[in-house]
Amino acid sequence: MNIKSLEYYHKLVQEKNFSKVAAYFDVSQPTITLAIKRLEAEYQTTFFIRDRSHKELVVTDMGYQFDQHIISILNELEIAAKEIKRGSEQKILFGLPPIIGNYYFPKFTPALLKAGVMEQLETFEGGSTDMLSHLLRGNIDLALLGSLEPIKQSKLKVIQLASNPFKIIVSKQHPLANKGAVAFSDLKKEKFIDFSQGFVHTTALKQLAKAANIRTKIIYQTNDLHIIKALVAQNIGIGFLTDLAILPSDELVALDILDEGQPTFITSLASRTNHILTEQQAAVFKVFQDNQQ
Repeated sequence: MNIKSLEYYHKLVQEKNFSKVAAYFDVSQPTITLAIKRLEAEYQTTFFIRDRSHKELVVTDMGYQFDQHIISILNELEIAAKEIKRGSEQKILFGLPPIIGNYYFPKFTPALLKAGVMEQLETFEGGSTDMLSHLLRGNIDLALLGSLEPIKQSKLKVIQLASNPFKIIVSKQHPLANKGAVAFSDLKKEKFIDFSQGFVHTTALKQLAKAANIRTKIIYQTNDLHIIKALVAQNIGIGFLTDLAILPSDELVALDILDEGQPTFITSLASRTNHILTEQQAAVFKVFQDNQQ
């Protein structure tokens, strides 16, 4: 068995056509046929059935099962190639969601500088969902992630760093500004300025609305936190933010949420379980681990 044979096999499962697979890899059709026959002989089973009456190739159940293992093997080899390349370049690709990157990460900068790893960090910004996907695919080495529940994945090593409550933010001119706290059900007539889909905040907001049995009125959505704050400060609508992102200098009022069982914004650091950290990556991990809240 060789890697190229596995690549041929996976493409054949997708295309179900020997000629198309041969053209894709720029090889002869007998090359593909021979590779498949070798695999079937090695495992003493039939992965493909040629239905000559319908002129099509049928993948057996065992054929699909074998393909799942091939996908895992090819993915791991792709990740390995990325890790080896980055290891030789001594880079640490680090995923940072915007809010965590702007409001949580900076306090670790002195410790990272002291550990001598700050210069090796190459940060990538994006939502936590995107960063998680990039981490699992090996595109980044480490990531700070936001979530509503502790992250539990067998493929990840995770340490939970902090947990922050969500707040309702309003303008200083808003009628609720002097309340101090509010039940979510009291906000059914309010207009919300919210993040775009894919952010942890949007999921948490939906959870609260569902629990309060109301439908929030979203009048504007954006990926930019500063725009949300600016529009709320102008009293165009109210917002929903983790208190991690609310600063004393903001021209806003943050209200506690009185509802029981409300979600919290969890910040975690994650790496792949099967990834052996380099000395520099381990130093980064230790900085965060030693400074958990």
